[in-house]
Amino acid sequence: MSVTAVPIPPTEKSSLIKLWGGLALAVAIAGGVAWAGTGGVGSSGACKTVTASGLGYTVVKAGEGPKPTDSDVVLVNYKGTLATDGKEFDANNKTPFPVSQVVPGFSEGLKLMQKGGAYKLCIPAALGYGAQSTGPIPPNSDLVFTVDLLDFKSMAEIEAMQQQMQQQGQVPGGAEGAPQSVPN
Repeated sequence: MSVTAVPIPPTEKSSLIKLWGGLALAVAIAGGVAWAGTGGVGSSGACKTVTASGLGYTVVKAGEGPKPTDSDVVLVNYKGTLATDGKEFDANNKTPFPVSQVVPGFSEGLKLMQKGGAYKLCIPAALGYGAQSTGPIPPNSDLVFTVDLLDFKSMAEIEAMQQQMQQQGQVPGGAEGAPQSVPN
């Protein structure tokens, strides 16, 4: 039995470079598409802008005036959903929050807003609850919030208002029935 050798014409070096370059490009594109489809907060197009920290946001309606700071308490309407399937896990209207006492991504988003504004916040797990499981929120979940900033006040303003209301007997803990002073 004899073995016949079939001559293979030599391949030019430039053709091999093009082949490997095309393969590398295809792998890079496939990797980018796969990464974008993993449920990352920017993958669905839900949020147009991404901050340096990774928070995504879209201005749905611009507000006016100054922006809240860490020392403020905001009054908001909000709805929170899971980025992966859109399942709602929380929603409330006219809810007060101290800006500094919410998850980092929500706090950062609030500080971008102005009174009367409406934003969509895309919070990656690292700026949300991270590896913690919090009620209906699974560990390492990316979150999407729609937020309407109704108003905000500084903590000092709120404390002054509470004090005034207590003096007038309008807040539990105040001296109800106590004589009220009359301004001169």
